[in-house]
Amino acid sequence: MELYLGVDVGSVTTKFVLMDARKNIVASCYLKTSGDPIAALKEGLKYIKAHFPPQGEIKAVGTTGSARHLAGVVVGADIIKNEITAHAVAALTRVPEVRTVFEIGGQDSKLIIIRDGVVEDFAMNTICAAGTGSFLEHQAVRLNIPIEEFGKLALQAKQAVRIAGRCTVFAESDMIHKQQLGFGKAEIIKGLCEALVRNFMNNLATGKRIEDPIVFQGGVAANQGIVQAFRDFFGGKKKIIVPPEHGVMGAWGAAILAMEYAPARTAFQGFEVIEKSFKNFSFNCLDCPNSCEVVVLEEEGEVKALWGSRCGKWTPRSVTQKFKEDLSFVLEREVAFSDETQSSGR
Repeated sequence: MELYLGVDVGSVTTKFVLMDARKNIVASCYLKTSGDPIAALKEGLKYIKAHFPPQGEIKAVGTTGSARHLAGVVVGADIIKNEITAHAVAALTRVPEVRTVFEIGGQDSKLIIIRDGVVEDFAMNTICAAGTGSFLEHQAVRLNIPIEEFGKLALQAKQAVRIAGRCTVFAESDMIHKQQLGFGKAEIIKGLCEALVRNFMNNLATGKRIEDPIVFQGGVAANQGIVQAFRDFFGGKKKIIVPPEHGVMGAWGAAILAMEYAPARTAFQGFEVIEKSFKNFSFNCLDCPNSCEVVVLEEEGEVKALWGSRCGKWTPRSVTQKFKEDLSFVLEREVAFSDETQSSGR
């Protein structure tokens, strides 16, 4: 069986999709990145390995997400694509007539305008967390409500209170103020869902023509309160579709793009990656006024990749040579200091 692997590594969550040649999802997982994308990649590979079909063979791998380049090196990607392309491809696969994509993830949100099967325009909000899943999670913890119950509780509200949603600080202050006025949790949560939707539309959709069907995807699409708030915003006049795969659409899109890329031989590193050790470090290059911070990824003690060298002078070989010379200099100084100490009798 020919299989294709898609990986989407975001700042909050990491998603894996294993897909067959007919674009059917064979296995998928949705994990917390927890500030350690390499550990999340290993955990995701473990899951895929445990659910790997006996006769399966990975023919291509695609990565996307904010850590797509790191994931591409660690896993061994044949193609690395931005989130807009990956999400649009998955949405077109699930709903071919889609005209607009709303995507709200853990740390950012996206609006994609699609016309005639092609991305015509897009917008991303990466500056403020007020319209993202991490803000909702934070408020769920503060209100002592499981995030899974957040949306259901919003649907129980008989009315919504007005919450200022443009900024996380103002929103939280406003929620506390409304609690002190005696409003219940359900009303406050419904107000928060509506505030998040207003924030999304004001920041991303201003000046854009929103046509349906709209595909709503990303982890926040599981929140029924947000889905209903979008429907209310449009007065029930827009068709909003939440696909069953809403949480892993980016990874699914990456897998589809990898299949379409069709490399003669995949760069996939195999499931042995799970057992390998990786290490990151950085240094500042002072050879010119740019003062680039060069970030280095080591695999099993060898330089695997690096980022941040604007002029391109640093390569895995030159970085390895630099640190060998630096280590030799340090060792020579230690030997010289030891000799001086012994000769002075100290």
